[in-house]
Amino acid sequence: MAEALQVWALEGIGEIRSGDDLVAIIADAAGDTLRDGDVLVVTSKIVSKAEGRFVEADDREDAITAETVRVVAERTWPNGSRTRIVESRLGIIAAAAGVDASNTPDGTVLLLPVDPDASARALATGLRQRTGAEVGVIVSDTLGRAWRDGQTDCAIGAGGVHVFEDLRGQVDAQGRPLVVTQPCVADELAAAADLVKRKTTGRPVAVVRGRADLVGPLDLPGARSILRPGERDMFHTGAEESYAAGYAAGRASRP
Repeated sequence: MAEALQVWALEGIGEIRSGDDLVAIIADAAGDTLRDGDVLVVTSKIVSKAEGRFVEADDREDAITAETVRVVAERTWPNGSRTRIVESRLGIIAAAAGVDASNTPDGTVLLLPVDPDASARALATGLRQRTGAEVGVIVSDTLGRAWRDGQTDCAIGAGGVHVFEDLRGQVDAQGRPLVVTQPCVADELAAAADLVKRKTTGRPVAVVRGRADLVGPLDLPGARSILRPGERDMFHTGAEESYAAGYAAGRASRP
């Protein structure tokens, strides 16, 4: 019988500042509760704060531009607000390149970690050494989804955790072969953890217990492996951008 899934947020983690030792802070908050096979889901904001990813920016839009590799879609709404869905230098496609202006000192914004997978592996390494428990770590961030309103937390970094559960080649309950079934369990764990971390309670770390089968060596592929490569990207740009590009190409091909 499978172990019941348990998810809870750690208490007692205060405001994180640049240079703080996240391993020590998380380990102290967890006490002696961690076990082999636990997965800690850590909000990317506290990782960025500990890594000093603050930049001075009077205009958040300038910071977004600096972090942008490619604009996927851009809209200016009737109220004058602007939305940019972009591919960041991390390869993540998201609104505003993950640039965060909430809960930061005046005149600054917070960027995503330089390498979220490296951050997750460093946390997992430190926590394993400090607690003696073979744990995995996921660094999560809040993302929107194409075709669906609302946001959910997803994995942008992973250390010591299988990010996929590859069921391809197995059979379903009726004996039919599974051809493409590959749940992104790292994203599922991140979303489950967000249910207890929530957004306004000041609890940026959660523990997920009951999926020890997903915890493994520290050199497992990280969350970067979740990103779909460009050659398999069927939705490269937004609808208006794709239409404009096709229209311009059609006009250019006319004699």
